[in-house]
Amino acid sequence: MIISFVFVLSLAGGFYFFMYERFTWEISGYRSNPDLKTVRPDWKGNPVNPQGRFLNENLEPLPGFSDLLKWQREPNPQKAEKKTDTFRLKVTKNSDFLSNNEDCVVWLGHATFFIRLNGVRILTDPVLESPSALMKRYSALPVAVSELKDMDYIIVSHDHRDHCDEKSLKTLAPQNLNATYLTGLGLDTLLNNFTKNPNIQAAGWYQTYQTDTSKIEIIYLPARHWARRYLNDTNKNLWGAYLIRANGKSIYFGSDSGYGTHYQDFAKYFGGVDVALLGVGAYKPEWFMSASHAGPKDAVRAAHEMKAKRMIPMHYGTFDLSDEPLGDCYRSLQKLQKAPQNQGLIQLAGVGEVIKL
Repeated sequence: MIISFVFVLSLAGGFYFFMYERFTWEISGYRSNPDLKTVRPDWKGNPVNPQGRFLNENLEPLPGFSDLLKWQREPNPQKAEKKTDTFRLKVTKNSDFLSNNEDCVVWLGHATFFIRLNGVRILTDPVLESPSALMKRYSALPVAVSELKDMDYIIVSHDHRDHCDEKSLKTLAPQNLNATYLTGLGLDTLLNNFTKNPNIQAAGWYQTYQTDTSKIEIIYLPARHWARRYLNDTNKNLWGAYLIRANGKSIYFGSDSGYGTHYQDFAKYFGGVDVALLGVGAYKPEWFMSASHAGPKDAVRAAHEMKAKRMIPMHYGTFDLSDEPLGDCYRSLQKLQKAPQNQGLIQLAGVGEVIKL
């Protein structure tokens, strides 16, 4: 089975904690950042268990350690296809978008996007090369790393290494001295260690970051996922998604998430979104992965439920993290595009392609 060893170790460590450290799936309290505004009136804060570890909104537990072992033992029905798959994402080498002032979204690979909205420059989950020697990168960065400078905000959605990369953050820090880092509860300490930048805001779900609201509004929102960076820190840091709004335009950055009721809640509380950046990869085998990574079908379902006008898929084609072949998501999305109910919804962006808003 061809799987990223680092990814498996991360899963294994997390499930070891759930299995042997007596992780309890019950609420003992709620946490939020008292310095940030909560926009959902009935929201108590993020639920935590008696150990102070964060929980998913509906208390959905992850698969157990025995499930992880089962995944590693069972045959991959797509093994032969995966071995011969030559798919690569189309990469357009282009940095012109960095020097103009147009509202746009540019996919830089995996979950990394450059977003400019109302003149505000944002970078999401910057992973600019392979996070480790054991995790090969299959799509090149479309710009030179040195050109990713003068950002206003750098988003780090959660602590997994394919979203929170120490080397990338340390490289970006001196190029973005005036940037503010936006993350979830608990992760501010790690980001400060990496960047030496005191301008870090850590939010709970449904909390608005402190920004110049005449220019932009950014809200941290629920995702169905989990967190783990080291051996004994499972769910000590929060995970989440983002809503970015300015000048009547809106973007949802979904980061990592399994399918859940939070997409329907999004439509209920925010009324929809212009562009949804949704993860579709690292989803097979679905019986095991769907709890924390939506596949193409679930992501499209989520886009409909959250009333997205456009969906740009991400989190596929850059790293090999699970059982599906590298091109599996792309081919599945091409088929889904043809369904009458999906006409005009799914936009398969190339890496480096400028999507104007």
